[in-house]
Amino acid sequence: MGKNGVVTATGPRKEPRRVTIRQRISLALVLLVMFALAVTGTLVYFLESEAIERRVMTELAGNRQEFTVLATEGMDPETGLPFAGSQELLGLYLTRSVLSVNEGEVGFVDGRLYWQSSDNAIFKPESDAELMAHIEPMTTLDHVSSGSVTTAEHEYRFMVTPVHFPTEIGALVQVHDYDGAREELHQTMLAFVLVAAGATLAVAAVSWLLVSRLLKPVEELRVAAESIHENDLTSRVPERGNDDLTRLSVSINRMLDRVQTSVEGQRRLLDDVGHELRTPLTIVRGHLELMDVDDALDVGQTRELALDELDRMGRLVGDLLTLAKSQQSDFVKPEWFSLATLTDQVLERSRGLGDRSWRLRGIESADAWLDPDRITQAWLQLVANAVKYSEPGSAITLASELDRGEVRLSVEDRGIGIHEADIDKIRTRFGRGRGVSEKAGAGLGLSIVESIVEAHGGRLEIESEYGVGSRFTIVLPLAPEKENT
Repeated sequence: MGKNGVVTATGPRKEPRRVTIRQRISLALVLLVMFALAVTGTLVYFLESEAIERRVMTELAGNRQEFTVLATEGMDPETGLPFAGSQELLGLYLTRSVLSVNEGEVGFVDGRLYWQSSDNAIFKPESDAELMAHIEPMTTLDHVSSGSVTTAEHEYRFMVTPVHFPTEIGALVQVHDYDGAREELHQTMLAFVLVAAGATLAVAAVSWLLVSRLLKPVEELRVAAESIHENDLTSRVPERGNDDLTRLSVSINRMLDRVQTSVEGQRRLLDDVGHELRTPLTIVRGHLELMDVDDALDVGQTRELALDELDRMGRLVGDLLTLAKSQQSDFVKPEWFSLATLTDQVLERSRGLGDRSWRLRGIESADAWLDPDRITQAWLQLVANAVKYSEPGSAITLASELDRGEVRLSVEDRGIGIHEADIDKIRTRFGRGRGVSEKAGAGLGLSIVESIVEAHGGRLEIESEYGVGSRFTIVLPLAPEKENT
């Protein structure tokens, strides 16, 4: 009854929503995976960004050094004498300079833009007026200037190298489009985010199933506890396995045995008292059937599903990390190793990759300076690609040979081949050629191979004719650089 005698009715109290242990554990696993992927992605992004920064500045410094040598030691090809002015020096250097997609060079004379980019240049620094306005005052200084600048169009890294002559002051301006240099990194990180999202969803689904199986004994404990009452003490918890939950089940069952013994003793006492007092008592007995919920087939299928999903994620990482680790100094551990032994091992392992006509065109007996584990990994990756894109029974030929101080390890197949326009594309991360969308893979295989080869100071050569076949050749130096010189 409320104020002034008014009766107020209240509904049933709503219980707070319960969060199950399964939900908590699954959420914890998903959050842990998300955290690990976020940390990994962040580290990869910052490490790759620093690597790009170092590479850009190294290229600018190298170009400046070439220009300085030309200015101090070079000769005017028209007169055969040292350069008389900056116009001739800049003109000769700029016409000979070979630039990458994101590089640009212009020349200033007496603080004014004199030499512009060539017509076929992709990146033209002079098209950004804000950039030119920032750099122009530095072209008349008596020292080299370098740094970064962000305009409304792009972010740049630049280096200004003045050169002084009696009658005029010239300056070589080198500019690197930093946004363009990081475009590949941004694409890689976008792919990483998509893969991470898919992996997180897979972990969420698999963890939900696994946690459900792992917590089944706990659910059985709850069911057993709820089924026990004063008229039925026969319920027990199934005992399966040899883990902590099984030991807990054993302890609970022993406790229930003691409770049942105690209660049954009390019942017998009551029966005896009733018999002596000639008071009939009705003994109520009930039995609860135990449900055996152990389905071995279902558990096996769930286990296989969990292993398959966990295996696919592990695998990218692996490729990237591997791609991320490829920047580390200890990525490869070279040693003197027999090329004949390496070839035999790769050929023997290749036979298990598919039903093909395996052939050995040549085998080199010399020793080479390489990391046998990494080179085996790269060579087998090329073999696996050859198996994937060729028909059963077709020929796959392996060979190792020396050519002018270089080791050449090749794989040749008679598969579907590669379009000439796709050869550069398949070298990139996640790059795939036309007509292979139905094949499994993430497009990281060749990136990993090239990372291993480049870490050895080598290169990967690709020769292919669409519809005929392909030849992939790992080219490595025979000896360490210091021994080759």
